[in-house]
Amino acid sequence: AAAMLRSLRRRWDGYKYRFVPWLALNLRRKRRTLRYVPKSSQDKIISDEDVFETLLKVFKALFINDFSRQAHILALLPEIRCKYMELVTVEQKQSEVNSCNHQSQHVLSPDEVLFNTLGFSITRDRSSLVSAGTGVFVTKGFIPKGTLVSMYPGTVYRKHEPIFFQSLGNPFIFRCIDGILIDGNDRGLSRSVYRSCSRRDQLGPFQMNDESWLTSALQNPLAVGQYVNNCSHEKAANVCYQEFDVPEYFPVELKQYLPNIVYSHEIESHLRCVVLVTLRDIKQGEELFSNYYTVVN
Repeated sequence: AAAMLRSLRRRWDGYKYRFVPWLALNLRRKRRTLRYVPKSSQDKIISDEDVFETLLKVFKALFINDFSRQAHILALLPEIRCKYMELVTVEQKQSEVNSCNHQSQHVLSPDEVLFNTLGFSITRDRSSLVSAGTGVFVTKGFIPKGTLVSMYPGTVYRKHEPIFFQSLGNPFIFRCIDGILIDGNDRGLSRSVYRSCSRRDQLGPFQMNDESWLTSALQNPLAVGQYVNNCSHEKAANVCYQEFDVPEYFPVELKQYLPNIVYSHEIESHLRCVVLVTLRDIKQGEELFSNYYTVVN
């Protein structure tokens, strides 16, 4: 009985931040764990251009590192092949300069690519907060204030789309300011829905999104944002969420690293992503903490 009560308490501690009646009673008492912005148009720490450029930089590095696996894309898009061949040649020359021997190019892990590109790496591990479960930590490097540090993966739902059954007991549903929801649960029905939508939208060899965040072997090392825990009175927020609509001109060959997909593509719209941006400098070994609630005055 005691073990069952402890298990229920852990589940409640993880779910209560999504339970509307609990929020209504507790928001006023937890002002330190809230983030206030004067209006929704000012709910951005960095510009959309900076978000776009950072994602482009990381995804290009991942693509080049995994160049040998991209043969099916390169065969269909020769102009893409020409664009990247020069970059790959530069990378190979740099690799030879930095290597003691001149063997074939070493393929790095996604975490190593992230570190070489942005100067840090992150990982999921047991949170430093009691009963918080999994958290996200900086495992290597230094992250300056105003840096895109992670992405919130999942299926994107518009206001009118069905999410009731996916939401039951699900602590990973993120609500955007305009009411759009992102289901970042990597298990159960949520997992099945995401995979189904992913295969629906695939265009021949072109993967329009990343499924690897559903596994332990991430292709996009940024796609762990759903495991960033809410701040507390003892642990202040060091990152915050920022919404970003992927533009139409986003390179098709790099969409395979986007960890989001729309539930229904009947209505033409930009893909909504949510990124996490640092509020201060963050050092190696620190855990990331966010504000689950942004109050727009």
